[in-house]
Amino acid sequence: MKDLLSKFKEKFSTPPSNYGFEGEDYIEINPAETKEKIRITVKPFIINDFSDIKNPIDSLREGRTIALLNIRPLKDKDIIELKRAVNKLKKTCDAVEGDIAGFGEDWIVMTPSFARVYRGQELTE
Repeated sequence: MKDLLSKFKEKFSTPPSNYGFEGEDYIEINPAETKEKIRITVKPFIINDFSDIKNPIDSLREGRTIALLNIRPLKDKDIIELKRAVNKLKKTCDAVEGDIAGFGEDWIVMTPSFARVYRGQELTE
């Protein structure tokens, strides 16, 4: 039994000389080259028709775009289509865990999951 334990101890206590690598070949990694710069785009969209929400939705799903939507043309044209479009935009924001808010009477902002829309201080009682 002692021989068996001494063999295990001998085998596992001495580190291998080259740790499985032959020769002195190694790979040098430059952290500056491996880090990808992630850029965020703030992109305006004009919503003239319900079908115009496809581009902002696609941009939001990519995750690198904050969309500013001018809804004035659709608001002037058809309020029912506007409500339908806003509902679709809200559902998409919920699905990607983003945020959506209106500012002014003619603009909506949509953000991906990493950003939130500031809505002012909450009142605490």
